[in-house]
Parts: sequence; structure tokens; C-alpha cells
Amino acid sequence: MDPETLEEAPAAAPAPRRRPFIQFLRAPIEARSYTNLLFLALAFPLGLAYFIFLTVGLALGVGLTLIWIGLPILALVFAGSWGMTALERQLAIHLLGAAVPPMSPMTATAPSAPRGFWRTVGDFLGNPVTWKGMGYLLIKLPLGVITFAVTIFLLSLSAAFLLAPFAYPLGLLELDGVVFAIDGPWSALLSGVIGLLLVFLSLHALNGLAWIWRTLASAMLGSERFAAPALPAPASFS
Repeated sequence: MDPETLEEAPAAAPAPRRRPFIQFLRAPIEARSYTNLLFLALAFPLGLAYFIFLTVGLALGVGLTLIWIGLPILALVFAGSWGMTALERQLAIHLLGAAVPPMSPMTATAPSAPRGFWRTVGDFLGNPVTWKGMGYLLIKLPLGVITFAVTIFLLSLSAAFLLAPFAYPLGLLELDGVVFAIDGPWSALLSGVIGLLLVFLSLHALNGLAWIWRTLASAMLGSERFAAPALPAPASFS
């Protein structure tokens, strides 16, 4: 091809970006908004279950180590923590769309020599995801409480104002002990418009909260050093 033709060839156009206003309006019709909501709704009950399992199991295991009963308890706690971390990783990937690295080295296709028990235990305890994942499970409860409170507050407030026109025949709309008087059709309509705006704002706020969870999951539920499988050494023909 002629060099002049190469110089005249236009560069590839960048991918079109959505305008902020269009992106703002699309929140209620995007599936990701609702998968984010599902993840946020599950954060508190799952965080409570993880916290109880880990605190009770670790306390029993450490306390009974002197009579050796604590060792199998600790083994069970670590195995359960690994399974819960794997569950959280899948939830983050499928509900939040997080790009989470693998939790352990990817298995090679070539058969490898069997690993001994103690080496397997050493690799497990030396894996940073073992400890980062357990930390993620422990902080999920306090963060889940905050997430639950924010989610319930925003959704309740939005629904209260949005349903105000339908509550107009009753004359009152009560939310958490605060009474809003609807003294006419125009005030009811205004409340509905405010509620519609709150729906958009709440969804974006909750999507932002989900982004925080997505960032945490990407950092704590996997390791970048496991992102690519180790390539086998090339065969030598000399």
C-alpha cells in the first residue's frame, strides 16, 4: 500500500460514550441496577452469618488448641472461610460485574507430581487470598449494616413520595413517624414528581455503594499474581 494512502487513512473512531444525562436516565431500566440492589440486600444477612461462624469457630478453635480438639475446629473454620470467600467472589462477579482475579494458581494442563499434605497446608496458609478473604468476611457485617440502613432509607423515602398521589384520598402519608400533609391534588402531584426524582437519585447512590463493594471484592477476593497460568518450561531437544 502507498505510504501516502496510509497517512490519509483515518484513525479508528473511539467507542461512543454515553452522555451523563442519558446515563442518568437509564438507571431504572438497566439490569445492573437491580443486580446491585440484590447484592446490597444480601450483604447484611450474609455478613451476620459469616461473622458468627468465624468468631465462634476461631474462639473455640484457639481456646481448645491445648487439648488438640481445637485443631480440627480451626481446620473446619479455614475450610469454611475459603468456601465463603469463593461464594462472595461469585456473587461479586455475577451481581456486581466485578473483575476479580483467581483465588489460587490456575491449574496447568500437564499432569504434575502429587503434593504432600504439609506442602498443601503451607501453600494454603501462604496464599494471601486466605487471609484477605477472611478479612473481607469479617468486615462484611459492619459494612453490611451500613449498606442495609442506607438501602432501606433511600428506597423507603423514594417509595413514600412516589406513592403520595395514590395516598391523596387518605390525606396523610406517614413515614417513620413524620407525617406529610397532602392538602390538595397539586401537592400530591408535586410529591409524586419528587418521588420520581428520588428514585433516580437513589438508584445512582446505591450503584455508587455497589461500586465500593465491587472495588473491595476485586482487591480482597483474589490475587493478581494468579491471573495468568504458569506456562510449562519448553522441552529441550539437545
